[in-house]
Amino acid sequence: MELLVVDGANVVGSVPDGWWKDRRGAAERLRDRLAAHGGPPEGGPYEIVLVVEGRARGVAPVPGVRVEEAPGSGDDLIVELARNAAGRPCLVITADRELRRRVEETGARCAGPRSLPG
Repeated sequence: MELLVVDGANVVGSVPDGWWKDRRGAAERLRDRLAAHGGPPEGGPYEIVLVVEGRARGVAPVPGVRVEEAPGSGDDLIVELARNAAGRPCLVITADRELRRRVEETGARCAGPRSLPG
């Protein structure tokens, strides 16, 4: 099963819908969207991991979406998850160019936030 790692802060921040007023609520809405619609239509099935950080911490997992809280940098945790994918395919959802470079060095693929359904 392909590992899908979602950069919560970056994906939430890609839509100017007032997310900054309630970062945790925005992360919960993203989690629910992932649970309902899954990952990008190409590839899969996916084990979905949503990485949260800062004021978005405290988001509970739901069936189909594991939530990982970054103790520091969310980017560092995402790179670690990609590196430790245990040889299986890994797709990271982010628009952050530097993070994409770091993730691709681990052998993982990247796609932008618009690749997510819903």
